[in-house]
Amino acid sequence: MKVSYKTSGVNISEADKFVDTIKPLVRKTFSKNVLNGIGNFGAFYRIELRKYKKPVFVSSVDGVGTKIKIASELGIYDTIGEDLVNHCVNDIAVCGAVPLFFLDYYATGKLKSSEAAEVVKGLVRGCKRNKCSLIGGETAEMPGIYHGNDFDLAGAVTGIVDQINILDSRKVREGDLLIGLKSNGLHTNGFSLVRKIFDTKRKLNKFHPEFGRTLGEELLKVHRSYLDIIQKTLRKFKINSISHITGGGIIGNTRRVVPGNLKIIIDWKSWERPVLFQLIKSSGNVSENDMRRTFNLGIGLVFIVPESKSGKIIEFLRANKENPEIIGKII
Repeated sequence: MKVSYKTSGVNISEADKFVDTIKPLVRKTFSKNVLNGIGNFGAFYRIELRKYKKPVFVSSVDGVGTKIKIASELGIYDTIGEDLVNHCVNDIAVCGAVPLFFLDYYATGKLKSSEAAEVVKGLVRGCKRNKCSLIGGETAEMPGIYHGNDFDLAGAVTGIVDQINILDSRKVREGDLLIGLKSNGLHTNGFSLVRKIFDTKRKLNKFHPEFGRTLGEELLKVHRSYLDIIQKTLRKFKINSISHITGGGIIGNTRRVVPGNLKIIIDWKSWERPVLFQLIKSSGNVSENDMRRTFNLGIGLVFIVPESKSGKIIEFLRANKENPEIIGKII
């Protein structure tokens, strides 16, 4: 038998079909600053720097973890791409930056162009909603590394902020309050634990009246983007810092933007924990400490603000259809 790339498990024709399918989708995300389309060895993006005094690029790379296993199990592929974009965008948005462009990496054992195209639809939707351009990516077919329906998805975003507007730990002070904004479920963290608890397709497909949908559909709710409300708030108020609550929980992530000589006190009863987290805790007999370290528990973003400004900031957030809660303090 003759040996070819196809018999070794890599189907170039399927890859070409996939690229032809996604080209018109991806072009919908292009801004006037994108100089070249898909197909070159590199992507070109023109930067307009005149409105910045000291422009700083801010980049972040991430994945969606084992949430992709839930998507694969249920055959729902069009949400995880948007998850990925929103997660990465949030990571630079809390630094004060706005996104410019995004790149993705999709790897699988056997490329199925229709499923991969669904993933890209989510990427496109996320980029359009965050006003950034999907300027390139890599699709890798790697039999022997990935098996069956296994695949992985990662991405990187690049944004920009004026140096004077960078948010980090430097302005955080003793007495600052923590204002929490609600999450949209698990977002993209804690799924390895969740999958261990709800380890069958039957459990994922079980309808839960408290959600109004199946557990699997509830778990696949898209990781929320906070870019818009962050930028609106920063235009109106001086915010000392912001944390994006991902793996590591509220304290683990907020500690990243708090000086080492200060401590974070959280009032864990200051907001109503969503039913999903209560279900996870009871079904898996998960300790409260593990819940706090693993999940966002209903708080996806934390503003760290001076106590004297907190009332006006909360009023502003409520006027913008948020449900903010004071969840803690810096001591």
